[in-house]
Amino acid sequence: MAVIIITGSASGFGLESALAFARNGDTVIATMRDVSGANRLQGRARAEHLELDVRQLDVLNSATFSKFADDIVADHGRIDVLINNAGIHRAGALEDVDENALRLVMETNCIGPLLLSRAILPVMRNQGSGLIIMMSSLSGLAGLPGDLPYAASKFALEGATEALRHEVDRWGIKVALVQAGLYETEIMSRNLNSPSALPSDYPDNSPYKKLIEWQLSNLRSRMPEALDPAHVAALFVAIANADDEYFRLRWPADPLSEKVLETMLAQDDAGRDRFLRSVAGSDWWSSGESGPDAESGDAK
Repeated sequence: MAVIIITGSASGFGLESALAFARNGDTVIATMRDVSGANRLQGRARAEHLELDVRQLDVLNSATFSKFADDIVADHGRIDVLINNAGIHRAGALEDVDENALRLVMETNCIGPLLLSRAILPVMRNQGSGLIIMMSSLSGLAGLPGDLPYAASKFALEGATEALRHEVDRWGIKVALVQAGLYETEIMSRNLNSPSALPSDYPDNSPYKKLIEWQLSNLRSRMPEALDPAHVAALFVAIANADDEYFRLRWPADPLSEKVLETMLAQDDAGRDRFLRSVAGSDWWSSGESGPDAESGDAK
């Protein structure tokens, strides 16, 4: 029975993962910034007669991380798996996103997970074993226009995780990245809950307004295709139980992620540009056209 820490467990991937590991017989420490948001998780756990250890943890408050790690070891004896799942999303072009918003996305999605991992690593080194899973995204492989803050945070996380892998492998510690496509999570619904195409605080006079409206409209139209976050939770469990022979750094979570990972790693810069513009449908923007045709997608 392993001791599993999961951040961002109030909803989405974190909630489903906490339940999946508990079903697997593991000891689950389900963390969230505000434990008053644990009702849904705890209700589902009670319905299945599952035990969870729900604790408060704010990934932006690094001053609490060392004590948090000490408390887990005092209560459970060890830490086997850390899943850095908590994250936020903010759509926007670079000129339109203010400094505070950009820093918040970077600190939540990249700096926080790295500092929490740093606090947990001494425990894993002393054990001579452990696993850290970073929740990445297709945005960590493919930087699309209008997704700059989120893409920046996930690209940074991917690079740091790749370097970390080689720093800690000598102590038997494994590191993995999970790249997910489009899933039905609150991180997406919060980004798309404005009645207009743009976020409510988006600058009215933005020169990128048409681009961001187009990208968010496309995303809204694709939401019926969004996958169940339980699929990613099952992948987390599989990674935690994977044999060394089959263990790797990058784990695509779905067929779309597999395709994008394979394509992006095989392309030169020109090929990447063509692929990304095709995926984003943004050729009209880069070529200076006034906008896409709403029905056909052709520029006009």
